[in-house]
Amino acid sequence: MSKWNLIVDVAECTNCNNCTLAAMDEYIDNDWPGYSAPMPKHGHRWIDIKQKERGAVPFMDIAYVPTMCNHCDNAPCMKAAGDDGSITKRADGIVLIDPEKATGRKDLVDACPYGHIWWNEELELPQIWTFDAHLLDQGWQQTRGQQSCPTGAMKAVKQEDAAMQKMAEEEELEVIQPELGTQPRVWYKNLWRYSKAFIGGSVSSEADGVVDCVEGAAVTLSKDGNTVAEVVTDIYGDFKFDKLDDDSGSYSVEITASGHDTKTVAAELGESVYLGEIRL
Repeated sequence: MSKWNLIVDVAECTNCNNCTLAAMDEYIDNDWPGYSAPMPKHGHRWIDIKQKERGAVPFMDIAYVPTMCNHCDNAPCMKAAGDDGSITKRADGIVLIDPEKATGRKDLVDACPYGHIWWNEELELPQIWTFDAHLLDQGWQQTRGQQSCPTGAMKAVKQEDAAMQKMAEEEELEVIQPELGTQPRVWYKNLWRYSKAFIGGSVSSEADGVVDCVEGAAVTLSKDGNTVAEVVTDIYGDFKFDKLDDDSGSYSVEITASGHDTKTVAAELGESVYLGEIRL
């Protein structure tokens, strides 16, 4: 059976918060019987955008990651809820918290390892982003977040699990914290911009008292004596090795340019690091 999935492209998210505001517009003061009770005006962000800065000025980037209920196939919240019907998973993959049966179940908030079950103090009710199921059931083929996104960073997809898995492999889609084994139905493209680290630097040289950047220098990144990657400096003399693991330890950066001696620089990678100007 075809099931709903959401694909978020981290590279296309600009932190405009339109998806967050669209969710608020859809749910604040609006009761959708069988799907959700009204969202409170303050305190809830059913779609919440995480931010991460990498590197240091002047060599840095920022990634924005919209997060929400993942509608997991192996949802910890469902296990915590038990068989009382307070949380159910539909055949199309969508997880719903029953706005009546879940009343008083504050314990369910802590069951979500992603922090996306929100407690409505006034209604004494745990709440989640419902994948806009009430709209999909009316024939919509997109969520309010997708509808409001100006960059196309968010897309709802309905297809069978095998087809979705194939798409994930072909488009290099990932889920957040796969080690949890929750089998989320929210997928991310270019998640490495948030989850990985880089080593970068700028190569320069001095001639006749004039300092200039070195374009076309060969730069090799090595770890434990093994080559990890190779790049060439751009017109500004910059190089960047990306998609490295945080806290992955010691690396060696070797720079070779015509007319200059080879230079080797050590790099210790915790979070993303800019090695600064490297003078040949």
